[in-house]
Amino acid sequence: MDKHQHQQQQQPPLAKSGRQKCSEWVFRDVPSDIIIEVDGATFSLHKFPLVSRSGRMRKLVAEHRESDISRIELLSLPGGAASFELAAQFCYGINFEISTSNVAHLCCVSDYLEMTEEYSNNNLSSRAEEYLNTIVCKNLEMCVQVLHHCQTLLPLSDNLKIVTRCIDGIASKACVEQIASSFSRLEYSSSGRLHMSKQIKTEGDWWIEDLSILRIDLYERVITAIKCRGVRPESIGASLVNYAEKKLIARNLLSGDQSAVIIIEAIVSLLPIEKNAVPITFLFGMLRSAVALDCSVSCRHDLEMRIGSVLDIATLDDLLIPSFCQAGDTLFDVETVCRILVNFCRRDGGGDSDGDDVDGDDVDGDSGGFECGSRDYSDSSLPSQSALFKVCKLVDSYMAEIAPDANLELDLFVAIAESLPAHARTVHDGLYRAIDVYLKAHQALSEPEKRKLCKLIDFQKLSQEAGAHAAQNERLPLQSIVQVLYNEQLRLKNSLFSSYPEDDEDPKKPPMHHHQSWRINSGGVRSAAMSPRDNYASLRRENRDLKLELARMRMRLNDLEKDHVCMKRNLERSGSRKFMSSFSKKIVRLNVFARSYSRGSVSPSKLSQRI
Repeated sequence: MDKHQHQQQQQPPLAKSGRQKCSEWVFRDVPSDIIIEVDGATFSLHKFPLVSRSGRMRKLVAEHRESDISRIELLSLPGGAASFELAAQFCYGINFEISTSNVAHLCCVSDYLEMTEEYSNNNLSSRAEEYLNTIVCKNLEMCVQVLHHCQTLLPLSDNLKIVTRCIDGIASKACVEQIASSFSRLEYSSSGRLHMSKQIKTEGDWWIEDLSILRIDLYERVITAIKCRGVRPESIGASLVNYAEKKLIARNLLSGDQSAVIIIEAIVSLLPIEKNAVPITFLFGMLRSAVALDCSVSCRHDLEMRIGSVLDIATLDDLLIPSFCQAGDTLFDVETVCRILVNFCRRDGGGDSDGDDVDGDDVDGDSGGFECGSRDYSDSSLPSQSALFKVCKLVDSYMAEIAPDANLELDLFVAIAESLPAHARTVHDGLYRAIDVYLKAHQALSEPEKRKLCKLIDFQKLSQEAGAHAAQNERLPLQSIVQVLYNEQLRLKNSLFSSYPEDDEDPKKPPMHHHQSWRINSGGVRSAAMSPRDNYASLRRENRDLKLELARMRMRLNDLEKDHVCMKRNLERSGSRKFMSSFSKKIVRLNVFARSYSRGSVSPSKLSQRI
């Protein structure tokens, strides 16, 4: 008896209230002859009303007729004491209202008690089924409410096809609502042509909010059915975003909540294949949650692929994904961003000519879409050149943001820079700034590591301001500074030649390619036969000599600039042919790069050989 009293205290308030009101509808003038116990709750009833409509009660009483049974315990009754009370009231002929909150319970309890037409006409089972088929399944909102109550009645409610009928009703009504909403958006243009007006959110998507009350397993089945009915991807995406916000916003995603993992993986698997079905901020938010909760690799890979397809509309804050690994790791999850960039380049069909991948995987170069697991996301359109430029600018800003991290390894930093194709960067100012920040934060780098890092920069693509900064940057290796000075001299020379064309040069003489001669002088033809140690020493001497030679060139150009100013003043005073003849002789001196390797000076390669 103590056990029954304890179970009675654990019953929900609904069961208590039903038990307290039991005396109000039970026959008062006839003493009860049977006690029914359900989940610790007791009901003093009569055998005749129960056996007249319930096949199960008839069998139980018949089995114990000789012992004159007076107490029966019903185990695992669906819906508990509250559902049994409704069934008992129906047996006693008590009127009550069938609604969306109890119809699923009535269907299940009538099946458990066998209250079918076999034992009584117009029994509880047929009454509940009629309400479900004729009223509930024709209304989307009522289907959602009944489906919500079915969650506590599984798997019986699913075996009785209550769940399936509600899901089909939701899917069909959502499709009808969308079609009706689409017709309401039709309007005639000024030219008399019929077209559809643009609206951010249509009235046919009101059901999105209602679905958020469902459990994830039932919600997943509803969305799958809606997809099969052809509902707009934007509506499905809006429902997924709303559901994720309702179910995950109040959770502590760092606590290892396995139910949150299930929700995230299910939502990701339900995302439409269309690129613009959900906002990119939502994709990044799901990716952060997936990383924090350590979701499956396929889930994170799917999100990375999707983000890579629309990376050109991302922002710097989107890319700053916190790292949730052990201590000593980077502040941000750089490896995830690196994989996203690889996916973007796969869609672009670009990348380096050798096809190297950051993770060592083969890049198939398929430009027709991207594939994640068994799901193929096809897209005939490729990112435009402007999209490449946007992503390149975004990546340079991202590199500058993560560069101060002391735990960021050089290879990973280089991999981020090399993940984009070479033609994506038209200006290398952003890349130079990021590398300079990395050099400043990692002063323990060796000279070979610095050279490896600075090889990423094309100094010819630096602006005048960035070039001037690089020429005086002591953090750069010597070889890089020499390249900067050389490019600065070329820029200055070209600017002077553009002001004063070389009229005195022989037109039959082929033009001089200074950049080509630079590569020949500093190339590896001669050094190939040398040992690595001698080759390195030779390069150092050549770099030192070239730096000195470039310094002398700068001094000569400064003198030419002064002569230029004087000549302009003299031109204003006198226009004589004699002065112009003197001017043409002086302008020949502008070919400083040809003169620097004339008989009067020694080339760096010859100088190294003499030493």
